[in-house]
Amino acid sequence: MLVAVEGVYQNGQVYLHDKVPFENETKVIVTFLEAPAMKPKHKRLTLANFSFRKTREALKDYKGSFSEEVIKERRESL
Repeated sequence: MLVAVEGVYQNGQVYLHDKVPFENETKVIVTFLEAPAMKPKHKRLTLANFSFRKTREALKDYKGSFSEEVIKERRESL
């Protein structure tokens, strides 16, 4: 007997939306209907959420070269 039940996979568990008509241990096949959206590794900075004033304030105590740090970070990410 084949029974199809919809559910969701979350945090390593499968949660079924309906009860199943089985009381004993039963073999199942789980098919994922769609791949979850992948989150980007790094949040991108855009001009819409950038503030020169806030950046200058955050870097007021920084003694090094900001441009050198940016170049170093970009080289390391390659």
